[in-house]
Amino acid sequence: QWAFIIGVVIALLLAFLTQWEGPLTLLLVILGLIVGFLNVTEKETTPFLVAAIALLATGTAKDALTVIPPEALGSYLVDAVKNVNVFVAPAAILVALKGIWELAKD
Repeated sequence: QWAFIIGVVIALLLAFLTQWEGPLTLLLVILGLIVGFLNVTEKETTPFLVAAIALLATGTAKDALTVIPPEALGSYLVDAVKNVNVFVAPAAILVALKGIWELAKD
């Protein structure tokens, strides 16, 4: 649970802290893997993947956020959505693979 909270906070802060983009992006990926591997139980697989799909789909709509002027946080919102996707995608991949593994075992 803490890995998820920390990941979301870092993803949002990274939109403003671009000088730390490389190391913090790597940290987001690592935290996403931790969340996917340790924090999502078999019972939570479907709700997590549905939520992950919704979040990742908003990443494709980030162009819609560019209508907000950059000086009015528009560019920060685009970066925040991108960073949340960087965090959620590795978790979603692991959870999906774990789900497929469980289905294949039966």
